[in-house]
Amino acid sequence: MPVYTLPELPYDYSALAPVISSEIIELHHDKHHAAYVKGANDTLEQLAEARDKEQWGALNGLEKNLAFHLSGHILHSVYWQNMTGDGGGEPLEKDGVGELADAIAESFGSFAGFKAQLSKAAATTQGSGWGVLAHEPLSGRLVVEQVYDHQGNVGQGSTPILVFDAWEHAFYLQYRNQKADFVEAMWQVVNWQDVARRYAAARSRTDALLLAP
Repeated sequence: MPVYTLPELPYDYSALAPVISSEIIELHHDKHHAAYVKGANDTLEQLAEARDKEQWGALNGLEKNLAFHLSGHILHSVYWQNMTGDGGGEPLEKDGVGELADAIAESFGSFAGFKAQLSKAAATTQGSGWGVLAHEPLSGRLVVEQVYDHQGNVGQGSTPILVFDAWEHAFYLQYRNQKADFVEAMWQVVNWQDVARRYAAARSRTDALLLAP
């Protein structure tokens, strides 16, 4: 069976400076993200052992561990692609991301309203977590979600297309305890082309939630 692997960064450690320092990017990717990949693979091995031995006493904890590590791996994989040193601003028609810009305006009333909501969601996540822009398939609209740790408080079936990491390891070395300042700076490196691609893919995806009975 295939195992999870740590994806390579699409840029150098220093590519997002001064918004995010090279030291943070290196530690975040090579240590923290790598730990989630290892955790997911280790848990899969433990689940296989439990099946082989038909020993289910630790199942609840193993399922929780798998969700935690796998969600961490997935969210971080999106996170790295969501950023670029040439990013920022607003998604505009002239940049080839008009459908995304229209969807943001339709779902949130304006880009300013969306930006304020996602910023507040990321900055006020209790403890460790994420602020997420996601495509919700039943309505076809975009929604902002808060992810606590790497799970919870999300709509089932929603697809994350833009994620802001609000864990302390994402910013503390540079921004100390000023999480809101880090979130505000994040808007300078958003890769709207990547977000638009994810939005288009989410819209075109045949989702089991929408299949006719």
